[in-house]
Amino acid sequence: MLAVLLAVMLSACRSGNHKLNKRVTLWRKDKMAYGTWFAYENLKSVFPDSRITLSEISPTSYGFDSSSEESYKDIVSEVPHKKAYIIVAPFVVPDQSEWNAIMDFVGRGNHVFISALYFGDSLLGSLKISQHQPGPALFHDMDSLRVSVNAPVTNDSLSFEYPGSGLTSYATSIDSQYTTILGRDRSGHPNFVRLTYKGGGSLYLHFAPLALSNFFLLHKDNHAYYENIFSYLPSSVREVKWDDYFRYHRFGDNGGAYSALQYILSIRPFRWAFWLILLLLLLIYLIESKRRQRLIAAIAPLRNSSLDFVKTIGRLYFQRRDNQNLALKIVAHFLDHVRTRYNLPTNALDDEFTDRLSYKSGVDKKQLTEIVESIKDIQLGGIVSDEYLLAFNRKMEQFYKRE
Repeated sequence: MLAVLLAVMLSACRSGNHKLNKRVTLWRKDKMAYGTWFAYENLKSVFPDSRITLSEISPTSYGFDSSSEESYKDIVSEVPHKKAYIIVAPFVVPDQSEWNAIMDFVGRGNHVFISALYFGDSLLGSLKISQHQPGPALFHDMDSLRVSVNAPVTNDSLSFEYPGSGLTSYATSIDSQYTTILGRDRSGHPNFVRLTYKGGGSLYLHFAPLALSNFFLLHKDNHAYYENIFSYLPSSVREVKWDDYFRYHRFGDNGGAYSALQYILSIRPFRWAFWLILLLLLLIYLIESKRRQRLIAAIAPLRNSSLDFVKTIGRLYFQRRDNQNLALKIVAHFLDHVRTRYNLPTNALDDEFTDRLSYKSGVDKKQLTEIVESIKDIQLGGIVSDEYLLAFNRKMEQFYKRE
């Protein structure tokens, strides 16, 4: 089975001009490198006696609170079978009501596993945990990732790594009275912790969600990391619910969506960057508002005096009804224009001349062919009527406009 999955991953990585798709989605349906298709599809192998379901609604709507009829029945009948709620997303920032619902769910003996690069301030603050936030750069981003986990049975530290993206974070401080460290990053910082509660429930915070990506888990024997971290969830779990709600950042009052501004202000580094940008814009406005500069008068482009001269002469000839002479003057000006601007000889008005002029001027070859044919007729001394002269003049004006 693992060999088949690995083959699927490798074929996906080979597609697209042999370039690895580096987009981090952590989406259960994505078979690309940084999707979580493998992690979701293999839940049944880790929880063989459990029902696997999806949650696309807010925790407050799912029935995690004590008013839920289903939860009430579990409490009254003291059913030993418990539930697990798994959240894997780049950002998990629940509002207060959602966080209260999740903690109530844990307090009734259930289990929650959250893996994210960033946890909301209110979430971590209530647990007395601080997350590494080095200024504007929120995460470590190296060209590889190494993590370790304590084996659930022997408590031995097992290390795993892969040559992919090293996006990760870690906890800088924890309350050791209630928090147990289960895993660490390459520098020994805690990146997988557990908090247990009197009712038998537990909360797991995992700061390296890319260790649950397809690329990581299908690299060598890294699937053992997946099996070890989920082995901490007890065997009494009979329902595992995989969350799709927080992947879309649909958090806010009453399960509504945050505005873009609320989302930015909910994350401390983004919040600092936002206020700094506003301050910078204010300073620029105050400084620039004191500076005044006279408007620079627009300079009209140079007129084509030779073309104006030809038009003036043309009006004189047209008034005298000397159509033949006027047409020859138009032809002479056109040929001189071609020689001067495009450096093309005009002694042979053939197909080669038309092709080269079309290439250099960008004018359609069909239009140039009609102009050349008219020039030949005029040069042969044919009768030039008023209508013919006007039509010929329009062709020339179109040429000058389009070049």
